Amino acid sequence: MSQSETDQDAEIEVEQTPSFDGVRWTSCSLEDFTDLYWNEIAPCFEAEGIDPKREKPTHQWFRNHDARSFLAALRRHHDRSFGEFWDEDLGLGDDDDGYTWATEDGETIDALEKFLDRRKSRYSLSTSSVNTLRTRLNLYVHAYREANGTGDLLTPIQREQETPAYEAVDACYAAFDWLNDGTECSYSAQTLQRVRRVVDAWYQHLVGRRIASMNPASGLYDEFKWEIEESPTPALSATHVRKLMQAAQTTREQLLVVALAAWGLRASEVAALHASQFHRDVSKDDVPFIAFESRKNGPGEVSLLFGLGIFDSRIDELADDESWTGYLFPSSQGETPHVTRDTIRNWFQDLASKAGLPERIEGERPSPQLCRRFWYDTYTAVLEGVLEGVEDIAAEPSVLV
Repeated sequence: MSQSETDQDAEIEVEQTPSFDGVRWTSCSLEDFTDLYWNEIAPCFEAEGIDPKREKPTHQWFRNHDARSFLAALRRHHDRSFGEFWDEDLGLGDDDDGYTWATEDGETIDALEKFLDRRKSRYSLSTSSVNTLRTRLNLYVHAYREANGTGDLLTPIQREQETPAYEAVDACYAAFDWLNDGTECSYSAQTLQRVRRVVDAWYQHLVGRRIASMNPASGLYDEFKWEIEESPTPALSATHVRKLMQAAQTTREQLLVVALAAWGLRASEVAALHASQFHRDVSKDDVPFIAFESRKNGPGEVSLLFGLGIFDSRIDELADDESWTGYLFPSSQGETPHVTRDTIRNWFQDLASKAGLPERIEGERPSPQLCRRFWYDTYTAVLEGVLEGVEDIAAEPSVLV
């Protein structure tokens, strides 16, 4: 029995990262790679509400979880791409027509795929973000079929149907009851909330396109009260970050806020940022990123969804100095060519005072950590890969551009 199967009765944790500590890649057989997939990668997928038997991890997923060594070793020692490994060694590549939905109803599948296509084009989502949406939608489709005995999700809500509205609502609620009761797997409250949000968005999309006459998921927010443990660390709000950006007058101050609130970096990482870490030449399905040689409790690369305009302005400003060595926050004194973490903290608190932020936020003085927590809370709370809190700020003139 695989590790993912034996762990199904336990509460799934979120934000897991595969651990390959102590693995000797040179001695790993294909069977060993298979075990590593089920023991390390599959549990991380499940923790994110993704079925590791149905959804193939993307290269972006391996990158985000600092797990590219798995892919590199697979290629180097067995001349296997991950796609080949997925098909031939894991035996999961039996679908010749693309993604395997948990329903055979053609109209339902068409409606789901059209929703994802429009989400990708309207929100400029990466392929990995769309795959995440697809997997969470499919989890609902699977639960709907199990709870109601049908994979036809459209007929009950289509316009000019004689089905009473309450029956469509009951069927939707039954699917979430099935998920909530942990019939097959114990899902975390955060996963269930994320599934709920994308299901609500899908139904609302159908209503807006005049395909459906109603949204049976509209009452889910009141019906199910999944409790997520609050973080012991307070966070800045979107209003606080907006005030910081409005108060930031120099490129140094603007980049400071962007690096903390839009990129989610630690103060020490901000202090040591170097231009060589920024990679913008990426494929059309990917986004620019910052690369780190080593990083505490996080992926080795951070996506750059916002703030490249400010980054460019900072580079242009620093490049005028012939002695510039590439650090975005250079220091003219001290043992290192860049400023220290304490300097970043002092700059931030000066800016917070200038922006009129409260002296205390839930008992804590405004700090880079609270600013980074804003990014973390926003990133993990928003289902659709669009950082809504950051995006609202970015939409304003001269803010995070």
